[in-house]
Amino acid sequence: MELFEAIFSRQSIGKVKPDPVPREVIEQLLAAAVQAPNHYKVRPWRFVVVSGNARNQLGEIMARSFLAQNPSLPPEALEKERGKPLRAPVLIAVGVDKPSEPKVSEIENIAAVAAACQNILLAANSLGLGAIWRTGSAARDARVKEWLGLAPDQHLLGLIYIGYPENPPAPINRPGFETQTTWKA
Repeated sequence: MELFEAIFSRQSIGKVKPDPVPREVIEQLLAAAVQAPNHYKVRPWRFVVVSGNARNQLGEIMARSFLAQNPSLPPEALEKERGKPLRAPVLIAVGVDKPSEPKVSEIENIAAVAAACQNILLAANSLGLGAIWRTGSAARDARVKEWLGLAPDQHLLGLIYIGYPENPPAPINRPGFETQTTWKA
């Protein structure tokens, strides 16, 4: 797929088949991710690939954490939370390293990792995969971060759910840049 076609046709796809995604394909996505620009070449991204039974483990952590924050949850809400990681055969959790040198700013690391996430999404689209970048309370939860191997104060930019689309996505028409652009010469 040509670059501009990948950019203009990319969209969030939440409904994917349970079919496994080969490791080689996931490695292609990660290889694309690390091509993102980053200040001072610090490579601030941390990826955790979650598949198979590990999705159930993550779901259990998410459910326990959600219950701790909402003690009066009905059982069906807890089950819904527990099932979230099962919505795709592969999830890539994307963390951000804290700056390790005074010259590196946190926002630059966050921006670099966000660019890496976009690279994953574009690469997934070009390979015929469906993907969606999800955040929510789990991305800010200390228990979830700990399970993923991240520090409590480390940013988790989200979970990218990846699989083969159930249905080909319909083309979407997004607004242009014109209303949000000012030109100065």
